[in-house]
Order: sequence, then C-alpha cells, then structure tokens
Amino acid sequence: MLQAIGLTKNYGAQTALDRLDLDIQPGDIYALLGANGAGKTTTINLFLNFIAPSAGEVRINGQDVTKHPLATKQDVAYIPEQVNLYGVLSGLENLDYFSALALGKRLPRERLMALFDEVGLDQSAAGKRVSAYSKGMRQKVWIAVALAKQAKALLLDEPTSGLDPQAASEFSALLKRASDAGVAVLTTTHDLFHAKHTATRIGIMKKGRLVETLDSRQIAETDLQALYLQHMGN
Repeated sequence: MLQAIGLTKNYGAQTALDRLDLDIQPGDIYALLGANGAGKTTTINLFLNFIAPSAGEVRINGQDVTKHPLATKQDVAYIPEQVNLYGVLSGLENLDYFSALALGKRLPRERLMALFDEVGLDQSAAGKRVSAYSKGMRQKVWIAVALAKQAKALLLDEPTSGLDPQAASEFSALLKRASDAGVAVLTTTHDLFHAKHTATRIGIMKKGRLVETLDSRQIAETDLQALYLQHMGN
C-alpha cells in the first residue's frame, strides 16, 4: 500500500534521505523513530508529493505519487503534528466541511454524529467551537475525516507530541482500530513507548538512513530503548 523504493532526497550537497526502502502493507502500523533531522518528516512529505524525490520512487496503492498526484491522494489521509481546524466553527461543522471537501458531497448529520462516536468524541462536544478543543480532540476530528473518506492509508507526523498519557493512549487505540480495518499506517515519532505499544513494525532512522527495522512484538521496550540509544550514539 505504501512503498518507498531507493527513495532519496538531496538539498544541494546535503542528503536528507538516503536510499530508503519501505513496504507497508494493509493493516501494518509502521513507526519511524529518529532524532530531529533524521529524515522522518521528509519521508512523509515525499509520500504526500509536497516535495519531489531526487532519486527513487514513492508509491501509494501501486501508483507513483509524482505521476499520479491526485489519484494517490484519494487513498490517503494526512494528520500533521498540529491539526488546523476552523476555531470559530464547531467540531461538527468542521467535520461536515472537511469530509465534504474529501468526498465531493456532504454527509447527513446522522453519519457525521456516528463518526463522532467512532473516534471516541462525546456527542455533547459536536456543537462546541473547536477553539475550545484539546489537541487530542482536534486530532480525533481529523481521524473522523479520514474515516469518512475511507482512506486506505494514514500518514502521521509526530501525532502524540504534546498529548497527555490518556489522550496518547486513546489515539493509539484509534490507530489500532484503523489497522484492524486494513488501513496501512506510517507514523513518525520520538516516543519509544508509543512506537513499541502501537506499531507492528519499527524503523530507526539516523541522518537520512534507515539503520534498523524491527518487529515490535519481538522486542522488549527496554531493549528497544537500548538499541535506539546505541544507534544515536554511533
């Protein structure tokens, strides 16, 4: 569903991403770990076709994103670190507006309220202005948009940054539900706990290169931390 093949991004003499290979299947949750500047956000931006690769290919659902930019965006939903919604509108109005943009049609109120339930938002929050929402609540609205769109893949950039433990746990549960429904998930994070307890696979990046790939079910959290620190120290 999400593939990177020899993916490289150069900025002049600087290599931001160096021959990255990824193959993320439906139902996978792949977490990219790494320090700032490791190439994680560059990877997400390349999948979204926000920037062009210097070499290699990026594919979503078998299609090259540079050759089919509109078609590939139909299959994916993007959740940035800071979700931008219209603060003067209610949660329901934001969901109505953005789902209509994604689908080309408006959904009935009953379906919008059902989406609120699916992402764990209390229906009493539907009529409240988003300016009063927490970060976790705003992210849930955007997950609801992705569900409305029936996205086949999710791309997330540092989704648990700034969330309290309960909100992070609720967000992880949403990703696992998406995975159970066959959605492919690629998420970047600094959070080893989030990666270990949410992802099915973990990749460790350093200076634009993927230096380790792990099955999260086969490594203890303490071992992951030790391995991560070892790579960061080399």
